[in-house]
Amino acid sequence: MRNSTKLILLAAIAIVCILLYGFYDIKGGFDYAFPRRMIRVSAMIVTGVAISYSTIVFQTITHNRILTPSVMGLDSMYQVVQTIIYFFAGSMSIWVLNKYLNFGAAIIAMVLFALILYRFLFRADKHPIYLLLLIGMILGTLLGSFVTFLQVLIDPLEYLSLQSRLFASFTSVKSELLYISIGILLLAFLYGYRIMGKLDVMSLGRENAINLGVNYDRMVMNILILSSVLIATSTALVGPITFFGLIVANLSYQYLVTYKHSVLILGASLMSIIALVGGQFLVEHILELRTTLSVIINFIGGIYFIYLLLKESRAAG
Repeated sequence: MRNSTKLILLAAIAIVCILLYGFYDIKGGFDYAFPRRMIRVSAMIVTGVAISYSTIVFQTITHNRILTPSVMGLDSMYQVVQTIIYFFAGSMSIWVLNKYLNFGAAIIAMVLFALILYRFLFRADKHPIYLLLLIGMILGTLLGSFVTFLQVLIDPLEYLSLQSRLFASFTSVKSELLYISIGILLLAFLYGYRIMGKLDVMSLGRENAINLGVNYDRMVMNILILSSVLIATSTALVGPITFFGLIVANLSYQYLVTYKHSVLILGASLMSIIALVGGQFLVEHILELRTTLSVIINFIGGIYFIYLLLKESRAAG
């Protein structure tokens, strides 16, 4: 099957999922329920596209299909920011009540953390990929332990309020933040579209890309910034989904089997929409909200991550 046919099939499934979620079992007034469902769908689309794009370009410059910005500890930084705000300022502070301040603080802190991390780790391919993975996992564990320590000391009522922010949720998306996220996504994609051809060249490796006229080091830093902004935006909008990018990116590689980033990113984005919208439909109407979509995704993603690690180790051996 040609990739164009595969993409059309994915697009058709994504549209079916969107229509099913938007119109199925609407109770009460249609004018009240439908717009709110569309806000959730829009948040899922923004989140899915942002995570898909950032993960694929991140894996291109690291030349590894296991590493993702989230695995490198970016999601843990979001939890640190929210926990520190609740611990020192409380749930009634302006940093919590003002959604714009909270959204901006989370994005700025995550991007700065990513830039500092990448600045020391991704310089001229000086470090082996498994060392980077190990460092990322250690940083994630360290930040997670710091969050747990603060949560033990925090007031129980503040802790309950904090928990709602530490897990991805599409049921309480703020429309104002959604519009800002869409704006950031569009600006990122304007730049991303211009460098799509260079990404194809960079997938050949550092030496080949330089020989073909690409300013490799500068492009790596620009892509790292772009990837960090997209992941930070999606996480600040709905919360952390650690392994989601790992799943959709690798499924896109296996399903489409191409080097063209335009095809891979589009395929991964459509898979993300199917997974998020279809998964949220199952959570709300089949599981009746007894769990959250992020829990299911992280559970499946954790198993898939272990599978990829074992597969890479066998290939290396």
